[in-house]
Amino acid sequence: MDEKRPLILIVDDVAMNRAQLSDVLSDKYNIIEAENGNEALLLLRERTSEISLVLLDMVMPEKDGMEVLAIMNKNGWINEIPVIMISGETAHALIEGAYMLGVTDFIGRPFDEMVLKNRVNNTIRLYKKQKSLSDLVLNQIYEKTRNNSMMVTMLSHIVEFRNGESGMHVLHINTITEMLLRELLHRTKKYTINKNDIGVICTASSMHDIGKITIPDEILNKPGKLTPEEFNIMKGHTVNCAQMLNAVPVGKDELLMKYAYEICRWHHERWDGRGYPDGLKGDEIPIAAQIVSIADVYDALTSERCYKHAFTHEKALEMIHNNECGVFNPLLIECLDAIADKLVISLQTFDWSKQADKDFFYIADAMMNDQKHPIYNQAFRQFIDERKKSHFFETTLDGILFEYTFNPAVMKLTTKAATKLGLPRTIVDDYKPGDDTHGAAENLEKIKKILKRHSAPKDKPFLIKQTFNIDGKSTPCNVKVLQIWAKGQNEAPVLASVYGHIDVIH
Repeated sequence: MDEKRPLILIVDDVAMNRAQLSDVLSDKYNIIEAENGNEALLLLRERTSEISLVLLDMVMPEKDGMEVLAIMNKNGWINEIPVIMISGETAHALIEGAYMLGVTDFIGRPFDEMVLKNRVNNTIRLYKKQKSLSDLVLNQIYEKTRNNSMMVTMLSHIVEFRNGESGMHVLHINTITEMLLRELLHRTKKYTINKNDIGVICTASSMHDIGKITIPDEILNKPGKLTPEEFNIMKGHTVNCAQMLNAVPVGKDELLMKYAYEICRWHHERWDGRGYPDGLKGDEIPIAAQIVSIADVYDALTSERCYKHAFTHEKALEMIHNNECGVFNPLLIECLDAIADKLVISLQTFDWSKQADKDFFYIADAMMNDQKHPIYNQAFRQFIDERKKSHFFETTLDGILFEYTFNPAVMKLTTKAATKLGLPRTIVDDYKPGDDTHGAAENLEKIKKILKRHSAPKDKPFLIKQTFNIDGKSTPCNVKVLQIWAKGQNEAPVLASVYGHIDVIH
């Protein structure tokens, strides 16, 4: 057996079928065989890292092909080993079920030898290329990103590239935040932070605008002034980011996650209570978010953007003092004045090598801007295409679409849905419609009742009949609801989010 050749596992209860496949493929591949599902699973467990492909029959004794696929999914093998199902059973439901369980391809019997060879060869080559790419990226990241700070910096750079900025913004925020923190700790012990928190807060500061990845490009990079509606959408990046962080299944108790949440959600709040999204006032705003807020404003003023030229350091300080860009904690303005001279020097002489950011720029640029780069094609393009499809269906469907997440409790409506129901596009749980929104409160309560109506996991959408106040009229509707369940404590299912489609009954 040539150890350099790919290893194929043939699983079929008919010896003649195994022999036929082996004869066709043994000139280029090493072959091992299993005559039932149990034997196949034993070989998969023992030789996971060696097997390059599984050719799997559907109908077998002991464990059939579908059961084998289910166990491969459970053990994570399906992500490492491609499976081609070969069977005389060609019923649509069976083939669809196989694809849903992760098979790469399906070949019906009788098959053409040339077709079989080509599909096997293409599948093995594709997985080998993907694994090489994955290993390359993992090795680069492992070599260059040995702590959370570096990983967060790379992710934040990606957001900045999409935002049409130079990528220096994240690094500037990090530097300004660190200098303000040290000056604040030197001046007062008022806040419950210490020197050990500085590094964590600086790392978290890099994530302050990650929520912008949810904002449409035409708004994010608009050269002129945003309309009130566009600005409301832009403001949603704070809540969107907080929502994304809450959805991360690990590290919820970590200090980094705590500071990241505070900064992402509240770095646009203002000392006088006129900020967003929650209108916090004074020291109701966590100090980490206050510091990143003033750092963000200073760097935005002194940097060139698609909608403005850069102001000088002196002009930026003057504008901050005059409350031209919001109102800030007076103590933090004192800290900014104290570090002003050192700040200019620090930003001008930033040492890339300290954080290995040259490498991050290469990776981020490759992922986001080089369309020939495989990561761009495989991951980013898929993400963009999904967004385009989602936007297309939202704008073309006649119905009213809504989405609700339970943690945090936020409802998002399409523009059409918000107009029809008399509600804003994004609704935080404690939102209460004003008196001027006729029927909005009633609509909101009806949606909330629908969300809480079913507490048991459901695999498929279900239908509810309900009346809504649409355009000032009581209108009968069908509401199609899809529940998304996640694993909670002790593996118990927890309702994570709900998607709904309200369709007027004509």
